[in-house]
Formats: sequence, structure tokens, C-alpha cells
Amino acid sequence: MVMPKAKITAKKTTTVKTTKAATPAKKVAIKKTVAAAPKTAKAPVAKKAAAPAAAKKAPTKKPAATKTLAKPTPEERYNMVATAAYFIAERNGFGGCSTSHWIAAEAEIAAKLDR
Repeated sequence: MVMPKAKITAKKTTTVKTTKAATPAKKVAIKKTVAAAPKTAKAPVAKKAAAPAAAKKAPTKKPAATKTLAKPTPEERYNMVATAAYFIAERNGFGGCSTSHWIAAEAEIAAKLDR
């Protein structure tokens, strides 16, 4: 629906005079231009016909959706474990046995995926 453009009415100007107390050296007149707000006409609203009470349906409740993650492929799981093992080794200053880091990473990823 195309709305007609509102016509802009004449601008209102106000003059503010300053006193000697505000500016002792000069008297300055400041003009402010204020645009009048455009007047918009409200379109009449058509009333909807009342629907019979029998036509209204009660909202149906949907069963609660459970969040299930799709099982990652073996390649994705391997990459997840490798990344976790790297960060575990980094926390330990890259010292210690890499096998123990890998085992800890496998346990961490298994716990996250089996929730």
C-alpha cells in the first residue's frame, strides 16, 4: 500500500534573546528554526467480522524437543580428539607423555559427545 507523502507546513522560528548576565561582552540574538511535525491522517480501520466460538481451535501442545547431536564421523571425532590433545599438552607446557594427553583428550571428547 502506498502511503501519500505528508505535506510540510510552514516552519516556525523562535528567537531567544540573551541578557547581559549571560554574555557581558555582546548581545547576541540566536534564531532557531524548528520544522513543524507533519500531520498525518489516520486511515479508517475496517472491523473484522466476529468468528463463531466453535471455529476457534485451542492451541495444541507439541512434545518437548530433546537436543540430540548427530554422531560425528570417525574422521571428525579423530580431529576433535587431536585438537583437544593439543590444548591439554599446551596447558601442561608441552611436557610429559603425548600418549597421556591423547587419552585425556579421548575421555574429554567422549564425555561431551555422550551427554
